[in-house]
This record gives sequence, structure tokens and C-alpha cells, in this order.
Amino acid sequence: MKLDNSIAAVVTGGASGLGEATARHLASFGVKVGICDLNAERGEKVAAEIGGAYAACDVTDDDSVARALAKLREKNGVERILVNCAGIVAGKRTLSKDRTTGAVLAHDMGTFTKTIAINLIGSYRMIAQCSLGMAGLEPLDADGSRGVIINTSSVAAEDGQMGQAAYSASKGGILGLTLPVARDLTGYGIRVCSIQPGIFYTPMFDQIDEKYRTSLAAQVPFPSRLGNPKEYAMLVESICRNDYLNGAAIRLDGAIRMAPK
Repeated sequence: MKLDNSIAAVVTGGASGLGEATARHLASFGVKVGICDLNAERGEKVAAEIGGAYAACDVTDDDSVARALAKLREKNGVERILVNCAGIVAGKRTLSKDRTTGAVLAHDMGTFTKTIAINLIGSYRMIAQCSLGMAGLEPLDADGSRGVIINTSSVAAEDGQMGQAAYSASKGGILGLTLPVARDLTGYGIRVCSIQPGIFYTPMFDQIDEKYRTSLAAQVPFPSRLGNPKEYAMLVESICRNDYLNGAAIRLDGAIRMAPK
């Protein structure tokens, strides 16, 4: 796929972190980028800076997604690129002790369900609605290419740490659906890939002690640092441009394999 102003893209979670870096990077090639995010102030700011569009979007709600896509398509046209970056991090062990009483508590299902609903089901909801739009577009080439969908899994899908049951399950689900969805969409010329980021510097790290950040960076074999969101965005670019990449999940992690904790 050639990246220019004839191409529209939708990036969920595009107001910050990996999503923002991706939105900015795609826009640098002229791509018409639509940002889906719940943070209206930040989403509108990023959209204005890159010449894109913003739509409030709750990926757990069918109607919210439909409204957001309708708004973005009105300005940019139907997207040929979807990048799913919207997600949350949950940290809670299956069993834990109450710090006050010492009682053993089970992982609450509300947190588990919310994590799955946003990270996994939300991604699939976007896949379903965006692929339907892509399927109606004219092919871009003799191969019949119509679009590409890129999901954000995680290294936690394969080596989740203690306290990551909900998060790892959600990201493992994304890893697991990559190939079957790619196979589902072969007849429509829509490719599907997933990226498994390692430890990347995103806004949540601003709340973490510097010593802990340094410790995390030291665990990465090479280069021994946190990932730069721009490096995620560059892989998105590569997947978009390389039409033979399909059904693949790619680790982007500096060769790290996470320890139990």
C-alpha cells in the first residue's frame, strides 16, 4: 500500500502513547488520519496538529463506534487502514491479601471483564465495523488489496507476569484472532497483522519512579532502554507498505522475555 493523501486511516487510542505516535507518523506521509479516543481535549489537539479528524469513541459500545466512524468517514472517506491502540492495563493477582485485614481475596471479575471488554472485544468491534467499510472500496492493485488492519497485542500475550491475568488474557486473545481474521478477510483483500510491543515509554510511565523505569530498561537485552513509540509507528508503516505481510504477529521488544515478576 502506498501511503499518501489518497489513503484514510483510523487510529484508536490516537490521543496518546503508541496511538498518537502512529497517527502523527502516518500523517507525515499525507495519510488522512482519524483519531478515535475518549479524551476529547487531547484528541482534538493532536488531530488539529496533524491536519486530521477526531471523533469521541467508546470501543465497548457498538453505537459509539458507528457514530465515530461515520464522522471520520464524512471528512476523510472510508478508511483503508485501521490501527487498534485503545487499551488499558490492569494489575491484580488471581489471589491477593488485603493489606489491612490480611484476608485472602480473589481477583474481582469487574476488573477482569472490563479489561477484556476494552482490549479484546473493543479491538474486534473495530475490526468488524472497519472491515465492512473496507470491503466496499475499490481494489488498490491487481492483487485486489483493499485495506490493512493492525492490532496491538503485547509480549504479555506469551510471557505475562504475576498480576497480569486479565491483561495477558486480553492481549493473548488479540494474538489468537490475528490469523483466523486474516483468513476470514482474504476474499475481500484486507490484510490483518498484530504487533506485540515490549516495554515502551508511554504516558503511564510518567507516574512511575525513575529508579523503576531504569530497572525495566536494564532488563531489555538490546538496545537496553524503553521502546520509543515512534518505533512502534515505524513498524505500522512497514506493515502497511508490505503487501505480503498478512496473518502475522510481530514482537517489537528488544529481545526481552519477561520474568515472572
